[in-house]
Amino acid sequence: MAAAQIYNMLMDYRGSVTVKIDGIAASAASVIAMAGTRVLVSPVSMLMIHNPATMAMGDAAEMQKAIAMLDEVKESIINAYEIKTGMSRAKLSHLMDAETWMDAHTAVDLGFADEIMTRPEVTGAENHVTGPMLFSRAAVTNHLMDKLAAKCRIEKKPTQPERSVEDLMERLNLMKH
Repeated sequence: MAAAQIYNMLMDYRGSVTVKIDGIAASAASVIAMAGTRVLVSPVSMLMIHNPATMAMGDAAEMQKAIAMLDEVKESIINAYEIKTGMSRAKLSHLMDAETWMDAHTAVDLGFADEIMTRPEVTGAENHVTGPMLFSRAAVTNHLMDKLAAKCRIEKKPTQPERSVEDLMERLNLMKH
């Protein structure tokens, strides 16, 4: 029920809603994701849909009520999937019956997602490390320690000129008087 409320709040939002699936959007999370104006999936993410489940206890009449409730919940979940994907209710029902796991490409192909996230274009960064040092843990650690040391460097206070023993003795004598 919480997923339905989150889905409805996102659908009611007048602006654009971008949902980014960067891990797993399974079960109720897949329903929430369907509220996105745009649904983006990471190339390594997964989306999973399945039939709703519950725990019930009681006599045959109570079990029939639980079954009827699950049937209604399934229909409401299919509503969200149908709006986003445009697939038939029968096809969506079969996918839910099968507990369907989708990689990024399948999610896009079936309409559960709009596109696969890509790495943003990066402007060229200077890299003075070449060859086997490129992946050296020691090189990375040393580089980070150098950066940290540069950030933490404390400026030394200018030192005062040294005083002679005679100057100090004279100051002590002046303090006595």
